[in-house]
Amino acid sequence: MRQWLEELEARHGLDRLTHQSRQLVLISFGVLLLLVVYRGFFIQGGAFNWRPVVAFVLPLVLFLPSIIGQRARGHAWLAFVSLLYFTQGVMLATLPGQGLRGVLEAVVSMALFTGCMAYARFRSRQQRANA
Repeated sequence: MRQWLEELEARHGLDRLTHQSRQLVLISFGVLLLLVVYRGFFIQGGAFNWRPVVAFVLPLVLFLPSIIGQRARGHAWLAFVSLLYFTQGVMLATLPGQGLRGVLEAVVSMALFTGCMAYARFRSRQQRANA
């Protein structure tokens, strides 16, 4: 795996890979945030309750400074938090009538995980190369 990543870096360049992984993080973060807010609105059978929305959104929002500041360490931690949303999506997918939303949340959270881990690797290597 390490050799494959190093070949990928040599073939495409760190700048391009860092940019692409950041785009994946931004897109998947936004989509996951929308999915979680959407699910929070309908957790009480269609009635709005702000507590579940805050409980689901807060872990993601706490990482906004790291995403905006482009910090590799914050992206690495966000990758681990995204696994909680993956687990939640898989569990949601097993409920009757919630399969599509659960699978969608699981896929988007895995995209966020992949993007965050890639960004953390490429960004830290890019910073070491520039130093």
